[in-house]
Amino acid sequence: MDRTDKEKYVEDLKGRLDKSGATFLAEYSGVKAVEMNEFRSSLRETSAEFMVVRNTLARIALKDTAQAHLTEYIKGSVALAFSYKDAALAAKKLMEFAKDQPGVTFKAATLGERVLGADEIKALAELPSKEVLLAKMIGSINAPLTGLVGVLSGVPRKLLYTLNAIRDAKSS
Repeated sequence: MDRTDKEKYVEDLKGRLDKSGATFLAEYSGVKAVEMNEFRSSLRETSAEFMVVRNTLARIALKDTAQAHLTEYIKGSVALAFSYKDAALAAKKLMEFAKDQPGVTFKAATLGERVLGADEIKALAELPSKEVLLAKMIGSINAPLTGLVGVLSGVPRKLLYTLNAIRDAKSS
């Protein structure tokens, strides 16, 4: 790789780092290329990317970014995963891949400007997806309103039942 290619590569990495809401750093060994390619294509469905990076170029790209804290974890064969939408869903996919591939370990991640350790990445992977959390929130907002409507409609309903009972009593 000549210098201009390296500069383009670093700029591309910086662009991905700026776009991503969450960045995951993994150390890998012994993963076959076919398995890696299958994983990459499955990860794209979650609006995320996984790419093997050269350590020196990754350090240069990480410098002066919100993810600069990841630099200290760059040792050995390193790959970066970028999540552009749902970090929890991407973390799930990444942890499933790490379960299937014992040579893959996630060392650290950034979520916004916060650095996450391996345990926190596992906790993030256990979170429900964004859609499920939104549905739960809407359900919890909707439940009191439904109860209120039931209570408020109970008064006219009881009045109607009482009036019908009086009418039935008078007609018999």
